[in-house]
Amino acid sequence: MATPEYSLPPDDAQRHQLHDEVHARPPAKLQLPALVTFVAVLNAGVTRDREGMHLRLLPGQEDLPLESLEDNFLRIRLPGYTLKWERHTEFTRYSIVQPLDSAQSVRDLAAVAATIAVSIDWLRAIPGATVAAVQLAMVHGDLDHKHANLELAHHWLGGTEVVASELGFGHSAAYTEFKIGEDGFERVLVIAPISASEARAGRISQRILELETYRLMALRGLPVAKTLAPELAVAEQALAEITARLEHKTASDQDLLDRLVALAARVERHIAEHSYRFSATQAYHTLVVQRIADLREKVIPGTQTIGEFMQRRLSPAMATVAATSQRMTNLSERVSRTSALLRTRVDIATEMQNQQLLEKLTRGQELQLRLQATVEGLSIAAISYYVVSLWHYLAKALIAAGLPLNLEITVGLSIPITLWGVWHITRSAQATLQDK
Repeated sequence: MATPEYSLPPDDAQRHQLHDEVHARPPAKLQLPALVTFVAVLNAGVTRDREGMHLRLLPGQEDLPLESLEDNFLRIRLPGYTLKWERHTEFTRYSIVQPLDSAQSVRDLAAVAATIAVSIDWLRAIPGATVAAVQLAMVHGDLDHKHANLELAHHWLGGTEVVASELGFGHSAAYTEFKIGEDGFERVLVIAPISASEARAGRISQRILELETYRLMALRGLPVAKTLAPELAVAEQALAEITARLEHKTASDQDLLDRLVALAARVERHIAEHSYRFSATQAYHTLVVQRIADLREKVIPGTQTIGEFMQRRLSPAMATVAATSQRMTNLSERVSRTSALLRTRVDIATEMQNQQLLEKLTRGQELQLRLQATVEGLSIAAISYYVVSLWHYLAKALIAAGLPLNLEITVGLSIPITLWGVWHITRSAQATLQDK
């Protein structure tokens, strides 16, 4: 069969990668009854190669190519169980799915939970720090037997306060306590009818496990917010003191500027260190809300739904993180406004100083002009004196030559003419220089 001609413009370099992203982590199909052992670890400082070397420790995986981990998703089928590896930005998830004996009752699950398909040593040596660990048992059962199912859940969970709900408006039921057991695992029991498909069972397990992982990742912002709260309080008090001194002019501009710069640096350091954590908390909380909506819960009489339980305890924590993040942002904006006020005051003071300096320069120029005018007058007088002296000698010479001149009258008449002539020449020279 001939290959059809490609009738589209050239593909963008990332077209297929972006298109296939929706298929990057497909949910596994689970055949009930099954036990899912799930571990999520923080992967900060853990390389992909190190995780690949750990996967090579599994039976028969000695030659596992590390290139297979480049897509951040890998499913390995091993004798008697399946292991799924998923690497995310901040954590890596390991899901081990093993079948349960169909003849085995739920009351025997306590013994089954201790028999994980992988070795305890391999599980304990997973690189990273555990952030979530869940054992999810999925078995067949009759959803109409709510009281009996609740008793089975109490036995499986080992406690009395069970959070439960019907999922998908009645296609299955989930039971949990949201408590960490002595072995480090939380436990969840899902009961589904025999008619439940493998694909649906896989989607249910994925939603429940993702819900718990994202819940815990969202809560990682809460300790940061609690630690940051007293430091923000100190910074706010320092800003209030600086503002008061700025208002009452009880400190020098340089002192206020030094204090304000130090405070701004401290606030910006907090923002740089914690803004990512707060943003990630908001993103994870959004995912939690979406996964709760995907469960489409229905109330089981006498119990609290998973969504109600989680939101009632998660919402205050998320509100605290959001308030701290907003508080930090507002503090940065207030520091900027105070800096603007201080800059305005400094600019006004500088402008006044410049104005005073300009006035001094103007007065100096006026005095200089007056002095210059005085000097010019004296110069005119001095030059005229020497010119009149020349006229005196010239008149003497003319009288000696026989001209009938009166020496005093001749010299006296030359004085105003000389003064006017010198003054006129001086003004003309000044006008010529100003034109140039």
